[in-house]
Amino acid sequence: MAYRNGTYVAFHANKTKQPTESDIKYLNLLRAWKVRSDDDFKFTDSHAKQAAVRDTSQRATLEASLKTRLRSSKNMVLVIGETTREDTDWVPFEIRYAIDECEIPIIAAYSGRSRIDSPGRLRYLWPRALEIRIDDDRARVIHIPFRQLPLTDAISQFSHAKHPKGGGLGSYSAEAYRSWGIV
Repeated sequence: MAYRNGTYVAFHANKTKQPTESDIKYLNLLRAWKVRSDDDFKFTDSHAKQAAVRDTSQRATLEASLKTRLRSSKNMVLVIGETTREDTDWVPFEIRYAIDECEIPIIAAYSGRSRIDSPGRLRYLWPRALEIRIDDDRARVIHIPFRQLPLTDAISQFSHAKHPKGGGLGSYSAEAYRSWGIV
């Protein structure tokens, strides 16, 4: 098995290559946080650990590449926005493989939210593949806002060897949010 130190980031591409029209902007933001010298944000980008595959590649080639990246990952950040549930292609595949085969925890990072207190109330945003795995207790998920400090904590803390508490409905306490200055 591969050395599992990467963080795999899954997002809804919205069938466009325009970064402003797709949730790829969140992957790019993670990368920007990482290179800023004044931040403590650290993550090993699973997508950068393997050669890029062009969008015009055959589905089997893309799938094999994603599986390799997931197998070398300790966790997955799943960016969840208003349109993520609409993705019926790659996001469901990534969720299924991450949970069913790689047994890595999901860090469900919600865009446009300041904190997540009751993850079940956000069910209407979940991709069906995640919803099924939360309902049947296969998924280990921490639900957080897409914000730097919660992401820093979750990425550093949760891995294939250490899953979040709360099964598929894990979330941070009010005390944790206060410590990050998020009220």
